[in-house]
Amino acid sequence: MDMCAVGARIKAARERAKMTQEDLAEALDMSPTHISVIERGVKTPKLETLVRIANALRVSTDMLLQDVATYANDGIASELSVSISKLPHQEQERVLNAIRALTEYS
Repeated sequence: MDMCAVGARIKAARERAKMTQEDLAEALDMSPTHISVIERGVKTPKLETLVRIANALRVSTDMLLQDVATYANDGIASELSVSISKLPHQEQERVLNAIRALTEYS
């Protein structure tokens, strides 16, 4: 398992959530050092910890494990879904129409 890649996705999700390592550590009742070693791929988090990280960052574990899980949901689709869900309804419809237009001829 490429823990450096998983750690990089955790870091990217944390940054998208506008959280520092200290913020995430506090939310999980861990030390910032522990978050740092996970993000750098030095240490593999336990399954429970990985789920807690995903929940705190509001991402799926599939997204964090996308290149190591054979049957994971598409991480890109999951990330798009989360991003789109944060938009007002009218903007969601615009994005959906744009995606339909882009994929209609694929």
